Amino acid sequence: MHAFSSQLHAVACLIFALVLPLPAQDSAVESIAQRLQAAIDKHTIPGLSCAVMKKGKLVFSEGYGFADLENDVPATAATVYRLASISKPVTAVLIMQLAERGELDLDADVSTLVPEWPKKQWPVTCRQLLAHLGGVRHYKRFEGESTRRYRDQVLALKRFSADPLLHEPGTKYTYSTFGFNLLAAVVETRHQLTFGEAVRELIAGPAHAPTLQDDDQRRLIKWRAQGYVLRGTRLQNSKLMDSSYKLGGGGLCASAPDLARFAQALMDNRLLGPDTRKAMWTEQHTTAGKPVGYALGFGVRQVRGKRVVQHGGAQSRVSTMLCMLPDEQVAVVIMANLEGLRFGELAQQIAFSQCDAMPTKNEGGKE
Repeated sequence: MHAFSSQLHAVACLIFALVLPLPAQDSAVESIAQRLQAAIDKHTIPGLSCAVMKKGKLVFSEGYGFADLENDVPATAATVYRLASISKPVTAVLIMQLAERGELDLDADVSTLVPEWPKKQWPVTCRQLLAHLGGVRHYKRFEGESTRRYRDQVLALKRFSADPLLHEPGTKYTYSTFGFNLLAAVVETRHQLTFGEAVRELIAGPAHAPTLQDDDQRRLIKWRAQGYVLRGTRLQNSKLMDSSYKLGGGGLCASAPDLARFAQALMDNRLLGPDTRKAMWTEQHTTAGKPVGYALGFGVRQVRGKRVVQHGGAQSRVSTMLCMLPDEQVAVVIMANLEGLRFGELAQQIAFSQCDAMPTKNEGGKE
């Protein structure tokens, strides 16, 4: 094992020993720590944070390893990571808030909402963009990350607004970060706020999640993690990126507990009313009736007979996952400062372990 791996393993084992619960504590909590440690060891993860919310209570919140290897800064529960594509659900909530208040028609042509978006060969709507049915392109092959600073999301449209739609909206599912960038421009136009202001005032505030914000490279953000990529057996710093060009699709950041609080605020109907939330979590279909496995800003599926609402993220510096079992009031967040990982299965395992640990009416007569 090379020097870094040995050092990381030793520190991880020490941290793991410190956070292991006493025998009298909930075995489900011990199971979470064991699952996370196995993932850290398997993938040589420099730093990882996890938060688990159950019925409105933060039942697990820990950090492992290093948020910054060069300066030996430990990862903690408070470490702030880029959300990557988990920014899309936040954007979706902002759009649905506008629709709920009657200030936005989800089925209007976006060019009538954002003058800077030119008319295309077909009209495209917010509803279609939210479900990745709008035909707006994703990244081009070999298209590098941007290091340019954009003042707002309307200006950032210039990166892709001149490109034609890939297909007639509604006919095909095509995952698109740029489609959510366009939705962010709708948010700015309708709210008369910058996208970052809208996130902080309309999402982070009501959710009591103060670290949920735009990942501004110029601003001092306490406890922000650095990020890495594994080349063979060697860790390297991730490529530089200024996320101002894609705040709505992948440019926000937060700590794991604060992202879990965002999820809980959704489940508690503090960000949207129950009817709007239900509509947002309803699977969408193509015009031919084919289900796409995606709702309005969230992936949706049935697993072991339970409804799962989730979204993952992957970009320079991070791999992230948010998994909710809304009917059981469980949310799991996993964030790591290593690129190229998928935490969907792990997050679901942890979420279901919390369901299995929930008492039933037949156990002591209590919920």
